[in-house]
Amino acid sequence: MEVLIVSDPAAVAKRCADIVEAQIATMPDSVLGLATGSSPIGLYEELILRYRDHGLSFADVTTFNLDEYIGIPADHSQSYRTFMNETFFQRIDIDLSRTHVPDGMAENPLQVGPAYEKAITQAGGVDLQILGIGSDGHIGFNEPTSSLRSRTRVKTLTRQTLKDNSRFFGPDEFQPKLAVTMGIATILEARRILLIATGEGKAEAVRNTVEGPLSAFVPASALQLHERATVVVDAAAASKLQLREYYQFVSELQDDLVKKHRPSDWISR
Repeated sequence: MEVLIVSDPAAVAKRCADIVEAQIATMPDSVLGLATGSSPIGLYEELILRYRDHGLSFADVTTFNLDEYIGIPADHSQSYRTFMNETFFQRIDIDLSRTHVPDGMAENPLQVGPAYEKAITQAGGVDLQILGIGSDGHIGFNEPTSSLRSRTRVKTLTRQTLKDNSRFFGPDEFQPKLAVTMGIATILEARRILLIATGEGKAEAVRNTVEGPLSAFVPASALQLHERATVVVDAAAASKLQLREYYQFVSELQDDLVKKHRPSDWISR
């Protein structure tokens, strides 16, 4: 696992956008796995800027989102489909028919997971998977104790996740307690993984993910098993890492390489 520490959330967004842009520049028809929540918003804003002002095109890109709530329609203000459309998709040149979000209103939610897995396989698999991380170390909606071999499925959300996400819902608004999420095994099949974390509130989760034992209790720790996983964090999110001075040294070396060479090692093939 590669850990890169940068100064602040804006620098995190730029570093992650460099990785995504390099991926698309080399493989215009890349399949991207996307995340929702607050963690990737800065990245999406930076990518929109590069599309608008620097010619970055998503015209041939296919995307698969990690998860969706069960029980609210796609056009609901709190659905992840709406979030992605308004935050990202409608502000770039992507073909909406090539963007995929799990169906949270399916008649039989248990059938959504296998169908989603099949669609990912038919698309050739995910080239670059973008992840945020919950304060308890969850990725997607794979809550603590999720199987490390789990596939896309229905998952019950923890009270902590419901509390963390309650800020997005009004006081009298229905907040789903179930979601469809890519499984940990599904995520690990991506050719390249990029995890984003900012803020002191994510520091413990980052430490447990990077330096803790491999454990279903910290789902993100499964990324230790992936040969091409990169964790990009700001100084606050890195504050509890025991080896943060080493990771900072690696980050500085990466900066020097980026100035001199095209970051071809970031590209999944």
